[in-house]
Amino acid sequence: MVRMADIRSLTDFQRNTKKHLDRLKQTGRPEVLTVNGQAELIVQSAEAYQKMLDDVDLIQTLYGIRRGLEQAKRGEGKPMRQFLKGLAKRHGIELEK
Repeated sequence: MVRMADIRSLTDFQRNTKKHLDRLKQTGRPEVLTVNGQAELIVQSAEAYQKMLDDVDLIQTLYGIRRGLEQAKRGEGKPMRQFLKGLAKRHGIELEK
């Protein structure tokens, strides 16, 4: 959720860049920059952006796990041994017997 205090004009950002960068680093919250009163850009610290990417990665991983569990409950998929043999074959890996 964007706070009203985090909405600024691009002109103000350009005039007071250091002040904005300090606030972005301190709070971790993004700023919405406007042009002619319309939201145009989102800026945030590199640390906050990396955290967001990490969170997205985790969510995608959890979604994939949930999808796999649902498929298993429906009886879909292959036995693991069969899957591993196919994977090894595709990558030219010889499995021990």
